[in-house]
Amino acid sequence: MKPSAIFIFAFILVLILSACKVLRPNLMLTTPNNYKFADLNDSLSRISYILSPNDIINFQIYTNDGFKMVDAINNAGTQFFVKAEVTVEQDGTIKMPMIGKVKIIGLSVAQAEKKLEELYAEYYIKPFVRLFVNNKRVIVFPGNSAQAKAIPLQNNNTTILEAIALAGGIPEDGKAYKIKLIRTLPDGKFMVYLLDLSTIDGLAKGQTTVLANDIIYVEPRYRPMQAFVRDIGPFVSLLLSALVFIRVYRTI
Repeated sequence: MKPSAIFIFAFILVLILSACKVLRPNLMLTTPNNYKFADLNDSLSRISYILSPNDIINFQIYTNDGFKMVDAINNAGTQFFVKAEVTVEQDGTIKMPMIGKVKIIGLSVAQAEKKLEELYAEYYIKPFVRLFVNNKRVIVFPGNSAQAKAIPLQNNNTTILEAIALAGGIPEDGKAYKIKLIRTLPDGKFMVYLLDLSTIDGLAKGQTTVLANDIIYVEPRYRPMQAFVRDIGPFVSLLLSALVFIRVYRTI
């Protein structure tokens, strides 16, 4: 077989394999061609973060009128507010001073605040509770040439564009027109949204607020020639070496 024919055969083989997992083992979170993505406009606004085990919560309690109160939690005299940090246990409870264990798993932050206000009303006059989840994060896969990053959500209004920027932006081999936002619902199911940030028309979708544990996946662009050199090239070189050896052997 001529070397040119071998090259053509190898190139055709690369094209055939490019659609499967042989040459694209790093491709994640693929969806079928007919996959129905969720509607980004109306479904995200109705979803709130649900408290779950291992959440680290910063807890603050005030009196409604802002008067100083006795800090019975930290034994620190009178303060304008009382604060503490607690962790949601595997059974879905937090161990709170004075009121003991409180089950908050499955509640939104607002619902948990209201529940704690009702329980602390026995000890404080018109208590006002604020909760903040300290370890909320979103995972960003920017593309082939960039490493995935877990981005801490310091602000509750962090957007998709901000999360991507914090991860280093979209690399040269990332598809800005094919970005998936994957969100876990309270019932354990997943919603997958497809975003196109390649044009100015995608700015509105890029301003969507992310929630804790969201996954942002930028699909990497596939370069078949690079895959050929990386994966098939060594085998072709070995085959050519074998053919050269056979031809030399026959001339002896």
